[in-house]
Amino acid sequence: MPSLYLIRHGIAEERGNYEDDTQRPLNDEGRKKTKQVAKRLYDLGLRFDLLQTSPLVRAQQTSDIFADVFGDCPVQRSPELAPEGNFETWLNGITEWVSQQPAKASLGIIGHEPNLTAWAEMLIWGESKGVLVLKKAGIIGISLPETQPWTGNGVLFLSIPPKLLI
Repeated sequence: MPSLYLIRHGIAEERGNYEDDTQRPLNDEGRKKTKQVAKRLYDLGLRFDLLQTSPLVRAQQTSDIFADVFGDCPVQRSPELAPEGNFETWLNGITEWVSQQPAKASLGIIGHEPNLTAWAEMLIWGESKGVLVLKKAGIIGISLPETQPWTGNGVLFLSIPPKLLI
């Protein structure tokens, strides 16, 4: 079964300080906490076959931190992980990637709220219920069935806020 790990980007600079929100970076606290979370997850034995990230600066910086801690993990930018991204288009892209991987492929997804929890809920329940919470630098793990459809058939196995990993 493939596993998805949905990771929210770390704490970023304040919104009003940047004319273009796509360029808003992580702040010092965000970089520090994200690195602590990544190290703890690595120490717990988590590994990724691929990290897929939103093209926004704060998500890319989060993926850079994870890639640095996790070593050889390739990073791929996905425009669908930007705040205006489309669930179906993103899901079709990862379906293609998973089909070319071993059965136990592990994919880290770094993006934004409310997309990550809405998409997690789509995979688990087939609809977004607004129930899951994902704090900055937090992680949600979902096991996907080996066959399609994935929507509505995922199994939530992990939901950890960053304060439990630091």
